Amino acid sequence: MTIRDVARASGVHVSTVSRTFSAPHLVNAETRARVLAVAEELGYRPNRAARALTTGRTHNIGLIVADIANPFFPPLIKAAQSSARERDYHLFVADTDEDPAVEEELVLAFSKQVDGVILCSPRLSNKALDKLAERVPFVLVNRRLRGVATVLMDVAQGARSAVEHLAALGHRRVALVSGPAGSWTSGEIKQAAAEVPGVELVVIGPNAPTEQAGIRAAAAVAEAGVTGVLAYNDLVAIGLIEGLAERGVSVPEDVSVVGIDDIVPGRLNRPKLTTVAMPTADAGRLAVELLIQSVTASTTLETKLVVRESTAPPKGLT
Repeated sequence: MTIRDVARASGVHVSTVSRTFSAPHLVNAETRARVLAVAEELGYRPNRAARALTTGRTHNIGLIVADIANPFFPPLIKAAQSSARERDYHLFVADTDEDPAVEEELVLAFSKQVDGVILCSPRLSNKALDKLAERVPFVLVNRRLRGVATVLMDVAQGARSAVEHLAALGHRRVALVSGPAGSWTSGEIKQAAAEVPGVELVVIGPNAPTEQAGIRAAAAVAEAGVTGVLAYNDLVAIGLIEGLAERGVSVPEDVSVVGIDDIVPGRLNRPKLTTVAMPTADAGRLAVELLIQSVTASTTLETKLVVRESTAPPKGLT
């Protein structure tokens, strides 16, 4: 079916059908409804490339994540994709593998094909992001940058709640297994965790945000003389539990461990992981809305501590 078929069946000019899809606000409501109904009945779909030439908009969105293999990202991606589809947008996803150079390359490549980009946990510097913002509109997820729309998950409050939970159990010396050196999130976690009174914080890192990094960090944790640990994310926490077990250190009997993210593997792990739940799906949906509406706003979503089996009072206090 073509646009001429829709125009003929609707009893309107071809230009009216074109405006119905490209500039609906310029078409009478009754006429617009009739054209859309006919288009639906005939199975007509507008040509996106032609519409882009007319409107200057591609109705495509780029979504760039740090590591698509990390279970933290799929719920965000699925929610963003669903939100985009509801608004007649297509979503294209790319993975930087935690590499700032790849991140910049992808933004520049996407800039020629999309109306905007959603950057999740970017590793680029503020200066580099400011420069890219001149090329293409984007929304940042879990990164604050003045003048750019941002969706933040309150990881600082989550980290504070996690360390307060350990303190309430009686832990006085706690390790923070931090994240990558260029991570805004890791910086927020470190600052918030250090603010909890009555707790001596031992920082171990920086570390990659992976299970293998958690396994490697187990030696330093075992030697640090701590009774509790807050890990940068659940993958690191799961790896840490595995690495501690290899050294004969039991969780939570010898050391309590808290993660951040609330990914599915943490719920299946043994012991089940105490963690800070991050509203990833809500963040994905909101990022799409801000990008489509071209709103420069900063929104912070609440996080929540979920207590499971990997935390307990230290030995001697049970």
